[in-house]
Order: sequence, then C-alpha cells, then structure tokens
Amino acid sequence: MIHNSTINKQINHRSIRKFKDKSLDSEQLTTLYTVFQHTATSMFMQNASLLHITDQAKREKIRELCGQKYVGAEGDLFIFIVDLYRNQQIRQQLNKDDGRVHTTDIFFQAMEDTLLAWQNVANAVESMELGYVPLGTINDHPLEMLAELDLPPLTFPVLGMQVGIPDQEPQLKPRLPLEFTTFENEYPRDFKVDKLRDYDQVVTTYYDLRDSNKRIDSFTKQITGAKLDNKTTDRDQLPELLHQQGLCLDWK
Repeated sequence: MIHNSTINKQINHRSIRKFKDKSLDSEQLTTLYTVFQHTATSMFMQNASLLHITDQAKREKIRELCGQKYVGAEGDLFIFIVDLYRNQQIRQQLNKDDGRVHTTDIFFQAMEDTLLAWQNVANAVESMELGYVPLGTINDHPLEMLAELDLPPLTFPVLGMQVGIPDQEPQLKPRLPLEFTTFENEYPRDFKVDKLRDYDQVVTTYYDLRDSNKRIDSFTKQITGAKLDNKTTDRDQLPELLHQQGLCLDWK
C-alpha cells in the first residue's frame, strides 16, 4: 500500500467533537473557501454554496435542532447547500424559463456537487492540522432548520461541518473489512452475516475501551437496533421540504 501525508491523514481520520475555544483566522477561511470554489462540478453548473454561521443566536438554535452540544460551540460552523436558486435567477433574468432546475435529475447533480465540495473542504481541514466532525443532524428537523437558515427556494442544506483546533484524541474507529465493501466488476450476493463475527468483536472491544460515552455494541447489533427500526421521525419530512423548495417536482 502507498503511504504519503495525504493518504495517511485520510486513513487515520477521526471525527473531532471537542475543539479549543478559538475560531479560524481569515487566511484559514479564505483557504477553505478557495478549496470549496475549485471542487469538480457536474456540467460546470456550480450548484453548491457554503454558509459560515457566525451569528451566536443562529449557532445556538442550530445546536438545539441538532441535539449535539458541540454543534456551533467552539470552532467554526459551516452548512453546505445545494443551490439551484442562483442558476434559476440567471435564467429568469436573461429571459429564459426555469428549464430543468426543478427536476430530480438536476437536484441529484447539485447534491453530488455539494458532497464533493464537502469532502474537498474536509481534506483541506485535516491538511491544515485542524479537525472536523460531519453534521448530518442538520436534517433531523428539516423544516425548522430551513426556517432558521432562511434559505431561498431551490436550495437545500445537505450537510454541516464543525471545524476547529482539536481538543481531544479519539481512538480510530474500526471499519468493515474491505472484502465486504470493495468488489470487482460484480456485486456479490452471497453475503452471510456470520462472516462478520470477528469484526463484531473488534467493534465491541473498541466501544468497551473508549474513554468517553462507553457502550458495548457490536456492528450487527447497531444495524438490527433502533437506528433502522421502523419509526416516524422529522426526517420523514424531507420529501415535503424538497417540494416546498421547488426541488424534485417531477418526483411524486
């Protein structure tokens, strides 16, 4: 296997949930913005935007909606946004109709743009000896989050990121062995759950040895537990939110 500074950071990635009480400086911010700007983009549509949340009241409300104490606390809070509003406005102001901006196809292209930008920024963050944690919880209460962010039509908050100077050194979380996730030419259908017995033990040991938030919980126990059990959550409002924003209108 090849090793270099970039790859070593990627394979040793740890989500950081405790940061020092210091914000990014202007040079660091400009660097992250420029990395975001230069991410690959489908059809050169540049369908992503980035919100840096500095208003304290907004940060506190976002923390409340996410239900995680580190969100909007120390460090810097970013929200990555699918943005078809800008291109709609270009078309309308140049006397064109909206074209395909309301379709699921274009939404997915914008989603791809936004997620590529998120990962590009994440890699840049770690290259600068900073840490980050992904914030999927920005969609736990999507309608309330949309109102708090006051986003225009044809936009959608995809993923958040809390960034800062790490104030902890968490253990490296063990991932599924490659034999279960990487395939050549064809997807194998002969999966057997008992083949995960050794991995389950590794995961259980990881949780048992963690310094904080201890729990003894195998991987298969998590998959068969509450995370995927049938239940109603506010995330079920996501289709409503997308339609409310004028997105995916061809998706019934």
